[in-house]
Amino acid sequence: MLQQLAEYMGEQVSSLQNESLNEMIRIMQTTCKDSVDLIRDFVDQEFLDSANVELKTERVDMVERVQQMMNSYQQAESLVDKHFQLIVPQEPIYISLDVNKFMQVLNNLMSNAVKFTPDGGHITLTVAQEPTTVRFTVADDGIGIPKALQAGLFDRFTKARRPGLRGEKTTGLGMSIIKTIVGLHQGHIWFESEEGKGSTFYIDIPLDLASNPDGRQKA
Repeated sequence: MLQQLAEYMGEQVSSLQNESLNEMIRIMQTTCKDSVDLIRDFVDQEFLDSANVELKTERVDMVERVQQMMNSYQQAESLVDKHFQLIVPQEPIYISLDVNKFMQVLNNLMSNAVKFTPDGGHITLTVAQEPTTVRFTVADDGIGIPKALQAGLFDRFTKARRPGLRGEKTTGLGMSIIKTIVGLHQGHIWFESEEGKGSTFYIDIPLDLASNPDGRQKA
């Protein structure tokens, strides 16, 4: 998010012809880019090197957590020229999961939606409790995913990888890692997308991981 904000700020102030201000923003952009690349390298390497990633589960109110996350996006919506909406119930939804890893999943899906949604577009995150699962939905009205790329979207180093609308970098590992983390939570992820009309990603996570506390997938 900071990297994207720095890029938008750079575009907005370029016409001011203030070299000192432009230089400060260039430093922000470079620092953010280097930091994001470093974090991505560490995260990618964790899942490339380890076949037995363990979850550190805790009982968490996911309504509260996603509200905190979406506050950041909504505060920045005028800068990134996107409209963010959060749909959650009024009451808490408690679920046992590795909150750090799972919030990475939601942030990655939100970041992808930002990258592939044109200015003025809409991005919605929905959380709803089902009888035995919690469903998380990230929907956008962006450019969508071409039919030819959909089948391999969750593959490692997928051919479906594309730069964002502003040229944002991608390694092709993001969706593979998302699926891995969801799988470690015994969850299920799928999507619907139509080119030119947007994409919707769905994640179902069991309410209780107690029967399989180490987070490894059942056979």
